[in-house]
Amino acid sequence: MMKESKYLSRQADALGFIHWTEDEHRIWSDLYCRQIEVIRGRACPQFLSGLKLLDLPPDQIPQLPHVNSALEQATGWTTVQVPALINFSEFFRLLANRQFPVATFIRSREDFDYLQEPDIFHEVFGHCPLLTNPAFAHFTHTYGKLGLAASKEDRVILARLYWFTVEFGLVTSAEGLRIYGGGILSSPGETVYALESNQPLRLPLNPVEAMRTPYRIDIMQPLYYVLADFEQLFHLAQSDIMALVQQAKRLGLFVPRFPPKRQAS
Repeated sequence: MMKESKYLSRQADALGFIHWTEDEHRIWSDLYCRQIEVIRGRACPQFLSGLKLLDLPPDQIPQLPHVNSALEQATGWTTVQVPALINFSEFFRLLANRQFPVATFIRSREDFDYLQEPDIFHEVFGHCPLLTNPAFAHFTHTYGKLGLAASKEDRVILARLYWFTVEFGLVTSAEGLRIYGGGILSSPGETVYALESNQPLRLPLNPVEAMRTPYRIDIMQPLYYVLADFEQLFHLAQSDIMALVQQAKRLGLFVPRFPPKRQAS
C-alpha cells in the first residue's frame, strides 16, 4: 500500500501549463540558486550539459511543455504530470513509454531542506538533465520495460538497482569522482557529503551487489556505487538484467549498514 502524501499535485490547463503562485516560484528560485552553486565541481559533465540544454529558468518553476520540447529533441523522452505518489506499476509503465513522471507540486518552506517525496524540483532539476543523455535515457527506458514485466518480488530487487544508480549514483570522470544520481543532485547536504565526507563507503558498481544492498530513504547514504564511466550504464542496459536479479535473489540481502528506523511511539 502506498503511503499518503500531504501534498497535492497542481493541475495543468488545457495547454499543459500550471498557474503557480508567486510564493511557489520563489521557493523554486531559492532552491535553484542554492543548488546550482553546490553542484559546481561536483555534478558529472553529462548532467551539466543536460542542464544547459534544458535551460531551466532560475526564477520560476519551469513549465513541462518547455521541458518536453528539449527532452524529446534530445532522446525522445517527455515528462508527464502525475499525482504526488504513484505505484510501481504506473511508474514502470511510464518509463517503458519514455515518459518521466513529475509530481506537480513544490515543497513548502517547512520542508525546504529535506523532503522524502519527489517534488517538481527533485524530478526536473535532479533527473531531467540526464534524460538528455543517450546512455542514461537508454538505461532508464530498459529499466522501465523490465520492471513492467517483472513480478512484485523482482520489482523490489530492481528498485535497489535504480536507487544506487539513477537516484544515488556516482561516476568516475576525467575531472575525478562526480555525481549523476538525481537524489543527490537535488539535495545540498548530500551533494557535499557524497563526495567529500570520509564516512560513506564508495565501491565500484557491481549490479548484483547493488541489488543486494538495503537502503533507507531518510538518511545520508552509508554506501555509494561508482560507475567506471557513463558507457558502463549503457552496457548494463544491454546485459541480461533479469538474470542478475535472479542471482541477487539467490544470494540474499547484505547486512544493512544503518540502524533500523525508529518506530513512532
